[in-house]
Amino acid sequence: MNDEKINALHPDPNKQGVRISKSKYDLIKNNILKVFRSKGELTYSELAEGVRKNLKGKFDGSITWYVTVVKLDLEARGRIERIPKTRPQKLKLRTAS
Repeated sequence: MNDEKINALHPDPNKQGVRISKSKYDLIKNNILKVFRSKGELTYSELAEGVRKNLKGKFDGSITWYVTVVKLDLEARGRIERIPKTRPQKLKLRTAS
């Protein structure tokens, strides 16, 4: 099967994103959004663990690596944001303006 690819963006303009399978991107993205909607503000570890629990045994590849790539892409696209001055740093969904 020839899977379509997507260019995942990076929020740092000096860094290049990566090209990944669109089906894997969509699956991880939907699970990231699901975890945020159910939990609100999260650390990266909490986010990755939530996605891992949802996809355990249903995903071929490193869930943590894909969560990192898709999280950075969602940051670059303005869908999620880092909450300043939080330790460990927390993330949240951006509200539509």
